[in-house]
Amino acid sequence: STMLTSIADGLLCCLLGKPANAVGPLDSLESSNGYSFMEVKPGRILRVRHSAPARPAEEAPAEAPARGTVHCKRKITVYRSGQLVIENLGDAVRSEILHCHSGSAESNGPVELELSEPGGPAGASGPREAAGGPGKRRKRKPKKVVNIDCKKQITSCKGTHSDVVLFFIHGVGGSLDIWKEQLDFFTKLGYEVVAPDLAGHGCSSAPQIAAAYTFYALAEDMRAVFKRFAKKRNILIGHSYGVSFCTFLAHEYPELVHKVIMINGGGPTALEPSLCSIFNMPTCVLRCLSPCLAWSFLKAGFARQGAKEKQLLKEGNAFNVSSFVLRAMMSGQYWPEGDEVYHAELAVPVLLVHGMHDKFVPVEEDQRMAEILLIAFLKVIDEGSHMVMMECPETVNTLLHEFVLWEPETPAADGQ
Repeated sequence: STMLTSIADGLLCCLLGKPANAVGPLDSLESSNGYSFMEVKPGRILRVRHSAPARPAEEAPAEAPARGTVHCKRKITVYRSGQLVIENLGDAVRSEILHCHSGSAESNGPVELELSEPGGPAGASGPREAAGGPGKRRKRKPKKVVNIDCKKQITSCKGTHSDVVLFFIHGVGGSLDIWKEQLDFFTKLGYEVVAPDLAGHGCSSAPQIAAAYTFYALAEDMRAVFKRFAKKRNILIGHSYGVSFCTFLAHEYPELVHKVIMINGGGPTALEPSLCSIFNMPTCVLRCLSPCLAWSFLKAGFARQGAKEKQLLKEGNAFNVSSFVLRAMMSGQYWPEGDEVYHAELAVPVLLVHGMHDKFVPVEEDQRMAEILLIAFLKVIDEGSHMVMMECPETVNTLLHEFVLWEPETPAADGQ
């Protein structure tokens, strides 16, 4: 019945030239239960869930100045042949931490990678350890050299700390409701949390112009939300496409972004829409196919497709966007700046969470991301898929909380 109705609506859209179904804000605009509406630009309104616990007047005791301070020193060399050579020169990467979290020890020596071709598949050639002597490489003139030299204080962020805010950013077709378990969990622990609906998603307004859904337009929305609620120590948590906005904010505000958590975000390659994608079909056709697309998303997004998963999809208000918005979102994923070098420049600790059964993002892409990032820990959840935070909330919440509380050992403990 639903499919027949959708097909009929799609045919009417094509024959009569009706505009695509618009997803706009709900009729009720009350700001109860922490929900509010924020106008990021005239007429562009986002729904935001913001929970700030009531705290006593006195501040939490300050951390010791030397604790958790790491020296982020890295040299990134890009050669014209497409080679990317990363040399970690500071004390930011600790092999035992990487061994504990990602299952493979890494040295602080140089890492050599092949940059994927502009038109080629993401992560086409994986990372490999550089040969002992650079020899011939030194004779060639590099195309670009990036030097990073900074000291960063990475501290434990407890719910009692009044200068900590957790931002949650969803991906294509989702809404802030997919974070329900995480938002409830951290709110109960006393954290201040912020989660927006992207434009055209959830209860945010849905402009009927494709330019409203480019990466840059959405990134500016997230910048406005971040600037509105950010405090001294901000932790960004992104899912899928939402990870790119976290990367963007971490690059733009290195002094304000304390830690980043990337859930099924994929490899560190520049965003580029696929030319041979079903989402390039006319909006009317996509509208006809929407029930099939929703079913495909359920199959690919969850490790199991039972009644529980269907209910989670419904409660999370996920994949409930108009065909026009979906098409514009998929076509607007163009961000050439967000390449391997851009990610390698990040000096913020990153936790990568990957659902092993994810059919959208191969685990190799997150492994490549872990190799390129300066301070990165990869955790694979065997029973999870693309929507791992909805499938395995307890596991994900525990991982997130441990990383939020994590701080590196003091330099004094290094001499052994």
